[in-house]
Parts: sequence; structure tokens; C-alpha cells
Amino acid sequence: MSVSKKYLKSKPVSRVTFLLPNEIAAGAAKASLVGDFNGWDPKATRMRKLKTGEFKVTVDLEVGREYQYRFLLDDRKWTNDNAADRYVPAGLPDAENGVIIV
Repeated sequence: MSVSKKYLKSKPVSRVTFLLPNEIAAGAAKASLVGDFNGWDPKATRMRKLKTGEFKVTVDLEVGREYQYRFLLDDRKWTNDNAADRYVPAGLPDAENGVIIV
């Protein structure tokens, strides 16, 4: 997985692009980026499926904060991001949330 951060000069925001590779997406028809920045709403930040089978989305996040997130595939399978800055317990057995620091 890949995460890229582009800090804007005009405001305290980072444009963060999340890329979910084909081997992790495993043939999923749809994917969502779900986290505390969107109220953990699976429908709030749908990812775009690329011709390669990868999924991609870009979100603007306020600088100077940490955000927890995960990916949801086909509205039923949770997966983590190997490119997260760190991980924290998700509050469920054997589950962690990725953290991105901007």
C-alpha cells in the first residue's frame, strides 16, 4: 500500500493520497477509506477503482494531527494499510487501526 502526503502552502492542510494495491484488494468490487476524519462512515469516502484493480482516493487532512483509519472492502471485509505511520488498538479483539500523521 502506498500513502503520499502533499502539504499545501496556502492553508494548513495536507492532501493525502491512499492507494490500496491489487494484491490487498483481492478482486474487491468496491473499497472505502474509513476513519475518524469521516466519522467512521463507510459511505463517506469511497475509493476509485483503477484499471489495474487498485483503489485510490485523495483526502484533505488538517496538519498537526493524527488520524486513525482502515479500509473496508465490499462493505464487509476490513483491512489495514501496511503504509500507516503507526498502529493502535481498535477496541476489538485482534484488530488495529492504522494511524496517519500529518
